[in-house]
Amino acid sequence: MTASAAQIPAESQAPLKVFLVSGEESGDALGAKLMQALKQQHAGEIRFAGVGGERMAREGLASLFPLSDIAVMGLTAVLQRLPTIVKRVYQAVDAAVAANPDVLVIIDSPDFTHNVAKRVRKRAPHIPIVDYVSPSVWAWRPGRAKRMSVYVDRLLALLPFEPAAHQRLGGPETFYVGHPLIERAAELRPAPCERTPVGSGSDVLLLLPGSRRSEVDMLLDDFGKAASILRAHRPDLEILLPAVPHLADRIRARVAGWPEQVTVVEGEAAKFAAFRRAHAALAASGTVSLELAASGVPMAICYRLDWFYRRLKQIHRVFPIASVSSMVLPNIILGRNVVPEFLDEDAAPDRLAAVVDLLLTESTERQTQVNAFTELDATMRLPDGHSQSATAARLVLDLIKRS
Repeated sequence: MTASAAQIPAESQAPLKVFLVSGEESGDALGAKLMQALKQQHAGEIRFAGVGGERMAREGLASLFPLSDIAVMGLTAVLQRLPTIVKRVYQAVDAAVAANPDVLVIIDSPDFTHNVAKRVRKRAPHIPIVDYVSPSVWAWRPGRAKRMSVYVDRLLALLPFEPAAHQRLGGPETFYVGHPLIERAAELRPAPCERTPVGSGSDVLLLLPGSRRSEVDMLLDDFGKAASILRAHRPDLEILLPAVPHLADRIRARVAGWPEQVTVVEGEAAKFAAFRRAHAALAASGTVSLELAASGVPMAICYRLDWFYRRLKQIHRVFPIASVSSMVLPNIILGRNVVPEFLDEDAAPDRLAAVVDLLLTESTERQTQVNAFTELDATMRLPDGHSQSATAARLVLDLIKRS
């Protein structure tokens, strides 16, 4: 289903009580914008409670505990923090039940937020529950969709194919509300003369090895070797490496020993500026592929699995647990593999360099991606230019009214 962002009137009698549970920084950003939109669309007072970060705090939420208690990545880190995470799950459940809100909104981070939602549903089944951001049931463990329908009343999806996927898999009622990137696409698109014509002698290559330390450790050296191969016959190639702040120093230390000069840029503004200049990219799998597509930058995508997921991959050959032919978001949305992807041992430097070399010319491979990105933009756009947060807020208020 696709929803429009029509204004929903709200009666200003008792304050509207909204309990939100986010699990990491990206969810905090979504939650803050949702809170803003709810305040704009609801005529009366709204009282917020739950779990969030600094952005949600600025909108009026006093978090039960810091997001840093639960925002951990990687199997080892989760196991080390498991007692604290379990404690925080039950703390959030107790607070939600005691607050008896008009709606509970869980935001992304399914390993944490869904454990909260399941327990709230058992203890207070009358509280309507909205899940903002669908887990990747279309790619990983599709059986989760049907299980979610027991404790999620309405799902707000960020990808346009997800409503159909949940309907096929027996998931909850699902609406496409748009991706956060839609509202920021203008920041990624080059102004006139900001991106020179490809092949003009001032080409720019982006290296994007990921936002997690494990990703960077597995991909950075091979990205560097691929860049060296390219620079050997493209001496004027400029290489930019946007880095997330918590990994920037580590990355600078690693690339300092490379034979090729690489400029590491830090911060979102510098990253978006680099995107607007870039002609091609070599990137880790993730949301960055959608950012590159929005910017019109052809790319090759790589991902390597750690030992745990390599083992699952072997098990998958006997007991299937994944259901898509690509892990690249533009490919999945378009329904065809436009962006080349390289998994594990396939991500060899010479292979990566050969593909990127074609993308740095006016080749068929480059033009195919550029044309596909225009189609992708039309597919992801909401009708009549409605915003993501306003659409999400309308659907939350509509569920409260129905409940």
